[in-house]
Amino acid sequence: MPQTPAERQAAYRARRPFAGTDNNGERRINTWVNTGTALALGRLARYHGVTLRAMLEQIVMAEDARVTSGMDDDALEAYMMRSVTQ
Repeated sequence: MPQTPAERQAAYRARRPFAGTDNNGERRINTWVNTGTALALGRLARYHGVTLRAMLEQIVMAEDARVTSGMDDDALEAYMMRSVTQ
């Protein structure tokens, strides 16, 4: 028997925690940003020919790499623990 749209949506959402290229899952981010930030993100994404999601992921991962690049093991461990507790 075919699934209803609600059943398909529920199945899709149930797969998200295990999705992604590394099977580490995906998490939903739902937030408001100021208009200038939203417009800048759109411009950057169009300029690079990627989706808003891809652009946001690139920006965040690049900044994370920049911040952690000079950390010693103790500082890196403390930094990584921040994401667990917040």
